Amino acid sequence: MLRILLADDHKILREGIRRGLEGAGETVVGEASNGEEAVELARTTQPDVVLMDLSMPVVDGIAATKRITDEMPETKVVVLTMHDDASRTRAAIAAGAVGYLTKGTSFTEVLETIRAVANGETVLSPQLAISMLRAAQEAVEHADLLSDRQVEILQKIANGYGTKQVARELGITQKTVHNHLNAIYRRLDTQSLTQAVLSAVRLGIIDLDQAES
Repeated sequence: MLRILLADDHKILREGIRRGLEGAGETVVGEASNGEEAVELARTTQPDVVLMDLSMPVVDGIAATKRITDEMPETKVVVLTMHDDASRTRAAIAAGAVGYLTKGTSFTEVLETIRAVANGETVLSPQLAISMLRAAQEAVEHADLLSDRQVEILQKIANGYGTKQVARELGITQKTVHNHLNAIYRRLDTQSLTQAVLSAVRLGIIDLDQAES
């Protein structure tokens, strides 16, 4: 019998999943309506598996997943969310999730996934696996569009740096940063910094979820 914590801000969805899990012989040890509650309940209940939504108030599901897996490595996190894009999937997995399902998934598959991750497996829905593979292929195909320095500059811009701060961090002049940005605009066929960042994210060249080391 597995001990499961539910984290989702939709009460009706939680209740439905709880009934299904308990009907299948598993135990729901708690329900959280936001990410902060999920972390606190995980600390007090020490569940085997947390079924985690991503879009929650106070603390989102990705941040909550990281805190839970960092503090309680024996607890497995399965994401159950409306988001099916590859960047969200990568961010959740980087945070420590070992399962990722969308809310269109049948309850049977949710139950099977919970039991599989409790046994040490990692589970992605087939659609998400395909999406991640396509994103990885695109990243390889477009990797040579920009130089390593241009990617570095654009990633820092995406992380919230201004051009002056980028220049200081990389030990180059602000004029050099602007020269690189102009080259980036040409290579990505964009007209502005915002367009360049969005285009690079779409092509898999940079990642909006990539934290500074």
